[in-house]
Amino acid sequence: MSVGRICNRTVVTADPGETVRTGARRMAQYGVGTLIVVAADGEKRAVGIVTDRDIALRCVAGESDPATQPLSAIMSQPVRSMPEDTPIEEAVLEMARGVVRRLVITGATGEPVGILSLDDVLDLLIGEFGPVRKLLERQAPPLVVT
Repeated sequence: MSVGRICNRTVVTADPGETVRTGARRMAQYGVGTLIVVAADGEKRAVGIVTDRDIALRCVAGESDPATQPLSAIMSQPVRSMPEDTPIEEAVLEMARGVVRRLVITGATGEPVGILSLDDVLDLLIGEFGPVRKLLERQAPPLVVT
C-alpha cells in the first residue's frame, strides 16, 4: 500500500515570514495540528513543518511573542518528504532514519499533497491486526478451568 492512500490530504501551508499567531489561527480555522511551511519564492516546495506542539514549546513556553515571532524561527527543518506512490514500509524507515513522526507527501510535481504521521501508520496496523486477533480467538482451544 502506498503512503498516498493513508496520508491526511488536508494540506495547510504558510509562509516562513508569517507570525506564529497567524499560523496558529490558520491551524484553528482548518482544524489541523500541522502547517507545511513553503518556500517564500512562490514555489510550493516544503521548507519546514510547524506543529501545535512546536508553537507551545518553542514559542509560548520559550516566552517569545507569537504576534512577532516568525514561523521560520520555530519550524522543524529540513523537511522529510516522499512521493505519494512510496510504499508505507519505506516511509516508516524514512521516519526512523530521520527520527521524525511526520513526512510531507508530495505529488508528481513535488508539491505537498498530504502529511503522513506515525499515527496514520499505527491506525492502519491496528485495523489490519483486528481481524487477525479475531481469527486467533476463534481458533484457540477453549479454556477449561477445573
